[in-house]
Amino acid sequence: MNFTPTELGASIIFAIAVLHTFCASYFEDLAKKSRRHAGLWHLLGEVEVVFGFWAAILIIFMWLANDLATAKRYASERNFTEPLFVFAIMVVAGTKPILHFATHILQQMGKGLQSLFRIKQAPALYFLTLSVTPLLGSLITEPAAMTLAAFLLRDLVYRHKCTTYLLFGTLGVLFVNISIGGTLTNFAAPPVLMVASTWGWSSAFMFANFGFEACIAIVINALAVTLLFQKQLVEPSPNTKPVRIPVTITAIHLFFLAGIVSFAHDPVIFMWLLLFFIGFTAAYPKHQSPLILREALLVGFFLAGLVVLGALQGWWLQPILEKMSPTAVFYGSLALTAITDNAALTYLGSLVTGTSPEFKLALVGGAVAGGGLTVIANAPNPAGLAILRHYFPNAAVSAGLLFVAAVPPTIVAIMAFRLL
Repeated sequence: MNFTPTELGASIIFAIAVLHTFCASYFEDLAKKSRRHAGLWHLLGEVEVVFGFWAAILIIFMWLANDLATAKRYASERNFTEPLFVFAIMVVAGTKPILHFATHILQQMGKGLQSLFRIKQAPALYFLTLSVTPLLGSLITEPAAMTLAAFLLRDLVYRHKCTTYLLFGTLGVLFVNISIGGTLTNFAAPPVLMVASTWGWSSAFMFANFGFEACIAIVINALAVTLLFQKQLVEPSPNTKPVRIPVTITAIHLFFLAGIVSFAHDPVIFMWLLLFFIGFTAAYPKHQSPLILREALLVGFFLAGLVVLGALQGWWLQPILEKMSPTAVFYGSLALTAITDNAALTYLGSLVTGTSPEFKLALVGGAVAGGGLTVIANAPNPAGLAILRHYFPNAAVSAGLLFVAAVPPTIVAIMAFRLL
């Protein structure tokens, strides 16, 4: 492998950043023990801060190793469209009218399940949230689906007293199902988006090669976790006063959501729409809840850091992919996506010339199947984590327990993609 000192240094910093994500809970413990520096330890314990922090270290390293002009040029040449899009879509998808609209639809579907299978409301809503919402991600994009599902699960599960098994079991299935749920089209899942135009993959192609398998895996995962935890789910209070939001307000919110999704590759336009949307919510505050600007900014910061750090990992990732057979590529990309963003992984794979159709399908299949194993494996994962992590002990999500919880649904995804 040929590499420059800057690339080697960037990979070492990247490895430290990955290790840091697994130690986030340790820094939260330090924050409790050290009052003097509690703020610093708490900052370093924020998973969303990790990659942004180490990206800054990388820029400083490049400045010292080369010069300031080189560091500035490298940072300015990165494409931050995806972090900006995730920020915008989180703010809009996490609003009260959108969540109310999604909840209403799931409740109506839940009533059908309740009457058909004679089950309670909570398990029905839980199953639908973990199955229908991820599939919806193929239309409204995975980050939007993750935001919706996380808020729905927050109210249905995480706000109540939960066991550790329920906390992590739900999160593991959510991450895996969102990762594979966006593969029914060629624009919704970041790892698919990175290769679709290069390889000429249409939405029809994606549905034919991944759609059926993804749907089967999602339903199996959602059903299994529902059967496992149905007795721990708390039924919604029958005395809860129904929320009434004017149809016009909901329609305008859906219009902005559709607009941002439609212009997902044009940051100037979708950020303009976001600013206009923020102005609208300020003008009509009666049916609004506080915008999740802080959470969305943290997630955008996380993904921007990943963009800066990931761009210099090609010197070791690409040679590994070039030497693999299609079967090895599937399992190799599945393993590698646990320590690097799956969109960056598929992008590097698209640079390999002379690859067979089987190689391409295996690369993307492995990347999306492993997208739930860690927080950094799939771009929407930090969005879900930002919304739900406050309900975990010490407001920190153990990377090790998340990995363990995500392994069973990942195995189901592997079997669906490899055997069906």
